[in-house]
Amino acid sequence: MGIFRKPAFLAAVAMTVLLSLYLVFVAQYAFAFLAAESWAARALGAALLVLPAIGAWYVIVEWRLGTTVQRMADQLEAEGGLPLHDGERLPNGQLTEDAAQAIFDNARAQAELNAGDWRAWFTVAWAYDANKDRSMARRSLRHAAELFRAQR
Repeated sequence: MGIFRKPAFLAAVAMTVLLSLYLVFVAQYAFAFLAAESWAARALGAALLVLPAIGAWYVIVEWRLGTTVQRMADQLEAEGGLPLHDGERLPNGQLTEDAAQAIFDNARAQAELNAGDWRAWFTVAWAYDANKDRSMARRSLRHAAELFRAQR
């Protein structure tokens, strides 16, 4: 299946387009305020320009992370090393807490042994995700992406 048919990719593109439209809308108002005669309006216009700059930076950083994570996943899939979580599952298909914790403990031990290996940190990220700790999963993925980029 091509990347353009993946629902997550299409959702990311849709959100990027919507955010970009919003940022353009805010930037237009900022420039309108900057063109005003009042110093207060100009100050507000200058302050409003910060929001599109931050938004554009955020979009670039997130797309860069997303494309890097996809490249890492593609490489792991080609190597046959994608982390698959086997273990006892609940009726809804999620891992039990004990199974998720066992997966995390194993992944963390591998990351401690191979601290500079992006594959180990990628697995740690998926283990955090299995434990429903999304913020640490994202941090681990960011670290794995940094290691991956450094390796290339």
